[in-house]
Amino acid sequence: MNKILINNFIRAKEVRVIDEESKQLGVMNIFEAIDLAKSKELDLIQVTEKVEPPVCRIGNYGKYLYSLQKKEKKIKPRGGDLKELRLTYNISPHDMEVRAKQAEKFLKDGDKVKVSLVLKGRQKAFGYLAKDKVQFFLNIINGLLPIKTERELKKEPRGFTTIISKL
Repeated sequence: MNKILINNFIRAKEVRVIDEESKQLGVMNIFEAIDLAKSKELDLIQVTEKVEPPVCRIGNYGKYLYSLQKKEKKIKPRGGDLKELRLTYNISPHDMEVRAKQAEKFLKDGDKVKVSLVLKGRQKAFGYLAKDKVQFFLNIINGLLPIKTERELKKEPRGFTTIISKL
């Protein structure tokens, strides 16, 4: 957020003034506008400088900043993060169902889910079994809600990974 100019920091000679009830008071000299704001025990806040003359509002500077922060927070989209679920080679079917429920929750929130199965030591020799476990896990999730694969199941040095999202 760029710096908001108030009172004596406003550089324009003339400004278009809007009062605290959002009524247009017209174009006036900067000093008259500041005096008017001070007489009401409020601040003269520059709203925009893109027009000639700049638009200024009479109001409480703290409240104005607070309202801008609330607007900015509202605009931020929620979701779209990448969440990771880690499976192990010896995962039990029940634990796999628990992870599938967690993945379902993430997907419903609009997040993408990275499913990774980590292989250690001798497990790396049985990669085909690990690949089947990941496929089985993806089938469980697909039974809960339809998914699409963002990145295909891929063998990496430490195991298998794939990224999925909701259709």
